[in-house]
Amino acid sequence: MVASRWMARFARWHIWLGWLIAVPLLLWMLSGIAMVARPIEEVRGEHLRIKLPPQPLPGNPQVVEIRSLVQRGRPVTLVTRADGSLQRYATGTGAPLNVDVAEARAIAASDIRGGDQVDAVRAFSARNPPLELRKPVATWQVSLVDGTHVYINRGSGEIEAVRTRWWRFYDVMWGLHIMDLQTREDAHNPFVVVFALIALIGALLGTVLLFRRRRARVGI
Repeated sequence: MVASRWMARFARWHIWLGWLIAVPLLLWMLSGIAMVARPIEEVRGEHLRIKLPPQPLPGNPQVVEIRSLVQRGRPVTLVTRADGSLQRYATGTGAPLNVDVAEARAIAASDIRGGDQVDAVRAFSARNPPLELRKPVATWQVSLVDGTHVYINRGSGEIEAVRTRWWRFYDVMWGLHIMDLQTREDAHNPFVVVFALIALIGALLGTVLLFRRRRARVGI
């Protein structure tokens, strides 16, 4: 008898909890479908931009951009070539300044908290960048003892990205969330759209059943 009363209470609590979460759950599913219905590039209006090819500088068709800046107290000039590669030069002398392993370590130590605690340094080419970088850029991967990865452009000496252990965990969860573990970028894919629609239909049917059950109880 006592057990049956508790089961009845549990059933009532379950119904009321269902009512409490039904509305936000429906809104969450509906808004999720709306956000993945179109590619994010189209939502941002990127498809409307007319992409113009880089124009070479007069006198040197291989160069499309020249930037001068002070990099860690040293004036440098960054030259971007037509193939997208970057090369760094000393502003005063024009001597090429290649980023070697020692400088990659120094950059991490000066620009990243705890960057002097280096575990390993590894080179990546632009053709085979790691998944967590998401950029076709030649980099040094400076791995710190706490699991942080600092990616330094091998041509310019600039930090391209910082990836912590928490970022990598978040990245996996994001891939699961949008059902794209391969690139972890395509939220507009058939899997997430179809399953979101199925979930929305299931939630709507559950809400209807809650109404019908409540009306039936009132009628009794």
